Amino acid sequence: MQAKKLNILLSLFTLIIGCHTYGQERPKVQALNIPAETQTLDSIHVSADEILLSQAAVDTTQRDSIAQDSTKPGYIQGIISYKAKDYMKMSRTEKKIYLYNEAEVIYQDYELKSGIIVIDYTTNEVDAGRIKDSANALVQPPYFKQGNNIVEPDSIRFNFDSKKALIFNSRTEQSMGESMNVFAETVKKENDSVYFLREGKITTAEDVDNPDYYIRVRKGKFVPNKKIIAGFSNMYIADVPTPIAVPFAYFPMSQDRRNSGVIMPTPGQTNRRGYSLQNGGYYFAISDYFDLAMMGDYYTNGSYGVRAESNYAKRYKFRGGLRVRYENNIESQKGFPDYSRGTIYNIQWNHSQDAKASPNSRLSASVNFGSSQYYRNSLNQFNTPNFLNNTLQSSISYNKTFPGYPMVNLNATTSIQQNTRDQSVNMTLPTLQASMERIFPFAKRDGAKKGIIQNINFQYNFRAENRLTTIDTLLFKKEMFDNAKVGFQHSIPISTNFKLFKHFSVSTGANYNEVWQLKTINRNDYDPLIEKSTIDTLNGFSRYGTYNFNASLGTTLYGTFNFKEGSKIQAIRHTVRPSLSYGYTPSFEQYYDEYIDQNGEVQQYSPFENGMYGVPGLHNSNSIGLSLSNVVEAKVRDRDTTATEPKKIMLLNNLNFSTAYNIVADSLPWSPVRMSGGTQFFQNKMSVNFGATLDPYAIDNNGTRIDVFNYENGGSLFRLTQANVNVSYSLNSKSFSGKEKDDSKDDNTQSGGRNDDLFGRAQDFSDERTFMDDEQDSDEEELPAEAYAAKLPWDLRLAYSLTYSNRNRESEITNNSLMFSGNIDLSPQWKVGISSGYDFKQKGFTYTQLRFARDLKSFRLNFNWVPFSSRASWFFFIGIKSSMLSDLKWEKRSEPDRRL
Repeated sequence: MQAKKLNILLSLFTLIIGCHTYGQERPKVQALNIPAETQTLDSIHVSADEILLSQAAVDTTQRDSIAQDSTKPGYIQGIISYKAKDYMKMSRTEKKIYLYNEAEVIYQDYELKSGIIVIDYTTNEVDAGRIKDSANALVQPPYFKQGNNIVEPDSIRFNFDSKKALIFNSRTEQSMGESMNVFAETVKKENDSVYFLREGKITTAEDVDNPDYYIRVRKGKFVPNKKIIAGFSNMYIADVPTPIAVPFAYFPMSQDRRNSGVIMPTPGQTNRRGYSLQNGGYYFAISDYFDLAMMGDYYTNGSYGVRAESNYAKRYKFRGGLRVRYENNIESQKGFPDYSRGTIYNIQWNHSQDAKASPNSRLSASVNFGSSQYYRNSLNQFNTPNFLNNTLQSSISYNKTFPGYPMVNLNATTSIQQNTRDQSVNMTLPTLQASMERIFPFAKRDGAKKGIIQNINFQYNFRAENRLTTIDTLLFKKEMFDNAKVGFQHSIPISTNFKLFKHFSVSTGANYNEVWQLKTINRNDYDPLIEKSTIDTLNGFSRYGTYNFNASLGTTLYGTFNFKEGSKIQAIRHTVRPSLSYGYTPSFEQYYDEYIDQNGEVQQYSPFENGMYGVPGLHNSNSIGLSLSNVVEAKVRDRDTTATEPKKIMLLNNLNFSTAYNIVADSLPWSPVRMSGGTQFFQNKMSVNFGATLDPYAIDNNGTRIDVFNYENGGSLFRLTQANVNVSYSLNSKSFSGKEKDDSKDDNTQSGGRNDDLFGRAQDFSDERTFMDDEQDSDEEELPAEAYAAKLPWDLRLAYSLTYSNRNRESEITNNSLMFSGNIDLSPQWKVGISSGYDFKQKGFTYTQLRFARDLKSFRLNFNWVPFSSRASWFFFIGIKSSMLSDLKWEKRSEPDRRL
């Protein structure tokens, strides 16, 4: 049987090779199902020893016999493609075939390239290795590919029958979103999916020839693109062994993103909590649609914390994330005067729905709910930039639209607002709103609406609320419902609009409003025995209705000032929009009752006091409103000489004035003038917003407004009672080149903070899933070292706030602060940043964070430092950048031990 097999292989290679000339590339030749009985070696005339395969003759009768018996089973299945640059030769004595210089053999899913390839047709083995060039250097190492698996060794021996191989000094790259390089002195290929290696190296370093670190594996089992199971392994840095070692190791290399695994904890120590293990746990890759991470912290004084985080997404449907955090914080030790214990928690949930998933319904959520002191008391590094938050806001809403005519829109919203200073909580559980689209009863639905009659329209709106006001400590207790308020409101606005004298826009309308309440009050007369007037709360349905009328008249005026021809500024246009409005609301005395106060005088009150939507007006209102809006634009000559039109720039985005006059008021008929405005400079990089309140009336010695104009009291025309200005400026190294930099890396909203880094950047170096790698965020081009100093990537963000108060002649600056943050790449490897500010009122620096980052090729080094404040601390981290080996790290942190 072996002799028959030999005959077939020799006949096959002789037949294939003899069809071509020496020194040329050979085309693909198919050899399918060649039977063992076809021919013997003697049927083909060759030389006794070695033959250079040059224009060899082929027996045509043999070719015909092969074609006729091609249906019988044989030993070689598929297509063989081969070539060699210099020559191919066959040795009958050695029973081998030689391919030399840029040799290549392709068979089924096997591809072999090398400097020299030797085929032993008696054993069906292939040997491949390097050859020497003119400088006596070894070149053209083997390249062996099977499917998607590639091995690049110094030499290889492969058997086509058993599929086994011996590979020497091999190198392979496993791609799992990032490269993992595996080196080994000797590799034994057992089958298509199992390799055994000896003296191996595993690394993610970019420089594969001289890696800056690697894991040395003495013996191991290697399953391509799945795993490596190894014995004793230790880490080498710059070929120097380190004491970082394990008796056995497991390296997952699956290309599947669903990889569960342990999240290694980080050790630490604080004086008030003792030694600790933080951010340890387990990551569950449950499915392609959602995951789960369970993590926790533990301190030797008994403090602990647990966290559960999950992200979910379904393409074209929805995406979101849920984070639940709980901490049991113990300060100091029992028996000490500073001992304290408390629990804090925080729940964050964000959910967004794809607009295409359901056009007529939508669910969205943005939740940041928990203990008011969570960010202040939590020592987790990820929360450091957020401890200055004064409010926590949460909302969950569902919107449903019923198409048709008239279209109806329903919205249900649950919202929670927490004040972290006084720990007050305002909740609506829930708010239900319904609205019907506007109906024009005197106009065709698909036609144009002209005139006062056709523009008459009405609408229906409904709102129901269940509002709670409580404090943090009463949440989820029955006392939180003591001050609950439930109310229903119906409103029907009717309006129309038309043109007057072609240049004036007139609108007029009326509104009916009805309120339903489930609770009212009853004030009793003053009781001298208890020295107060008691108030009874009455349960039961009650209602009241109000209505009002309104009208407005407005127009738009344009003024243009043209400059001389040839000047840079061609024209300035001023747009003025004056508006005059009128409103009338009658008195609703029928909804009022009377009681006798402690002075024996009769007072009026409304049973609907403490209601959700206010009380009906006791006095009629007949007022005129005045407003003036200004916009200033300019046309300038474009720097682009090819532009045919001038460039428009905004000089003043808006400058608004508004006031009102109450016709029926017996005193102080004029309302204060409110002024507000805003503009932008430097190609919209600087934003300026300002406002002021101007009161025309004077005040007495007690600070009470009196019915005397301020100028009549010896003052100016208006009395400035309040003013504020806010300036924000953001720019970076690309701002002046027309390429704006993406600032998404400074977004701290995931941890419940701001969308910038003015209060620092939220980074948790121990959590690879949330760590923001500066190298990935940077969109700078790779610059050579000598050119980098001329173009340092940087960004700067400034925010200035000033508030002035003069309500009672105090003339005081109540707020005057400057916040700033900046980041700069000193070199392609060094990045530094700072977030800080200065309070000119309190004369001191605000919360300050310094950031340092160093790219060490395969490693990253980070150092964050908060030098002062109650959150004074520092964090040091060095570890491998690759997420597959992210547990190879060292962290040191100094957490705050006391609160100022």
